[in-house]
Amino acid sequence: MAIRTPLLRFPANANDGYELYLKAECLQPVGSFKLRGAYNKIASLSDAERRRGVIAHSSGNHAQGVAYAARALGVRSTIVVPDNIPDIKLQATKQYGAEVVIVGSASADRIQKAAELEVQHGFVPVPPYNDEKIIAGQGTIGLEIIEELADVDLVLAPVSGGGLISGIASAVKQLNPKVKIVGVEPELAGDAQASLRQKQRVTFPAEQVGRTIADGLRTSPVGEIPFEHIMKFVDDIVTVSEDEIRASMVSILQNTRIVAEPSGAVAPAAVFFHAGQLPKARKIAAVVSGGNVDPKMLASILMDQSQKSFPRPY
Repeated sequence: MAIRTPLLRFPANANDGYELYLKAECLQPVGSFKLRGAYNKIASLSDAERRRGVIAHSSGNHAQGVAYAARALGVRSTIVVPDNIPDIKLQATKQYGAEVVIVGSASADRIQKAAELEVQHGFVPVPPYNDEKIIAGQGTIGLEIIEELADVDLVLAPVSGGGLISGIASAVKQLNPKVKIVGVEPELAGDAQASLRQKQRVTFPAEQVGRTIADGLRTSPVGEIPFEHIMKFVDDIVTVSEDEIRASMVSILQNTRIVAEPSGAVAPAAVFFHAGQLPKARKIAAVVSGGNVDPKMLASILMDQSQKSFPRPY
């Protein structure tokens, strides 16, 4: 169901000192990497489990991945989403045939509601990140990067619940332990960075996390299973500002003609604005995790960036 996405060379400046490649997961059928894990999980269910239907909770992209995969496999799906989910993601989830339940904005709200519906209706859970099948599905991104760019030195991926980076890191490190893996998240939602530093899971307030424009990265804390993978395989986690995310969205669009949603722009933003914090590398792969951005938001960001003197990475 998921496609093999391209690894696109980002136009280089003469003084860069590195080659940057973007793993364009925004080109998946549902516009994000989430289809990989969702399909892998649902496809692994028994016939009896599929007849029960599946339940998931999501801030947006996992909802679409589950709904799309469930429809393809003939399985009923119910998705719990927050009340601040972007409309473009909400409508797509409904279009793919899922029943949608809307709750509060905190991660705990949708986790609790999904658990209640699981018990009430006997649904089979399809977690957004805290599941080995989900993590394995996301890990195929790492396999593809290594197959196409065998001499990659550094792989960057966004961090939210942790399923994406833990899958990629597990796959890449077992194929080539010398490759550095660095996670990237918004400063407002830097709980994974704090967790890695403190060697225990840290939760940021929902009110703070909810302020980041990167709606796909508002989960806090990182999941238990992903955190184990992060502690074992991830070398570091850095954070980027809201302005840097916006500027990176514009740069990616102008230089590669692909659309990155805010969450999808955070990994490249680390290269554009925080190269000094990253391990030295000649070849870098950054995951553009999704492209499901509201057209009005994108137009506003493009207009805003055109009027700013904010340093641009291009």
